[in-house]
Amino acid sequence: MGAATTFHCDMHEDPAECPDSLIAYNEITDEYGLAIHDGGASVLLIAHCPFCGCGLPESKADRWFDEIEALGMSGPSDERLPEKYKSAAWWRDAER
Repeated sequence: MGAATTFHCDMHEDPAECPDSLIAYNEITDEYGLAIHDGGASVLLIAHCPFCGCGLPESKADRWFDEIEALGMSGPSDERLPEKYKSAAWWRDAER
């Protein structure tokens, strides 16, 4: 999974544009997905590794939205969003 999520193509700056980019990882919500090459950045979320079948981490999306809502923010495009909520820092710090 590590190699698939860190895949870099020299021909495509955006992984969504590269047909060889198969696995997407969202570090903010700790979610993995299969890339859907439909002209956008769509992914089909997965709960198990497609290579070995082992379970992947539970999504942290609901927790992320709950925390930013508790801070009085409307969503990811809110300009007041603290920097830590723009990366995995918000959940990694909490798990230490």
